[in-house]
Amino acid sequence: MSAHTPEEIRKETRTYIVVFAALATLTVITVVVSYLDLPTGAAVFVALFIALIKGSLVVAYFMHLIDEQRVIYAILLFTLVLFIVIFALPAGNFADQLRVD
Repeated sequence: MSAHTPEEIRKETRTYIVVFAALATLTVITVVVSYLDLPTGAAVFVALFIALIKGSLVVAYFMHLIDEQRVIYAILLFTLVLFIVIFALPAGNFADQLRVD
């Protein structure tokens, strides 16, 4: 285990505080957006976009993946693509069911 200087600790603490403030701000934005009169599709898109940003901040800073190697990023990218495909499949079937002939 390597020793950290007081300056490194202050810098890391400052980073955590900034990330916490960003997460708190994004949470407030999520609540504000929930009160807007948006169509359902747009509301879901905005909520998922904000959740994606918040999740990325948590993964990058609190799980320390910002310093990881490219293999981790490749696995995360594959997981993201698979996640999108899995959620898109039922959405496509649902749209087909709504179609009136």
